[in-house]
Amino acid sequence: MNDDINVLALIKGKERYIFLFDDSQRAEALRMLGRHASNPELSFSWYDAAVLSQKIRQEERAQRTAKLRMPQVSDSEELF
Repeated sequence: MNDDINVLALIKGKERYIFLFDDSQRAEALRMLGRHASNPELSFSWYDAAVLSQKIRQEERAQRTAKLRMPQVSDSEELF
């Protein structure tokens, strides 16, 4: 299990938007971006949500690619 926390931040003037989530919460983080964008009381726009969601998806793809490139140990191989 991966205990890493992903940090996504946006600074707009005096406002700070900071999203913390682990890998299992990516979908919820994406939904939260949409909820913030649809809130008229915030300066967080749909453009902001699109840019940040793209960053979340890029990181997810990079992690999947890294896992595919990791050497796999078969049952017949011994670890030393």
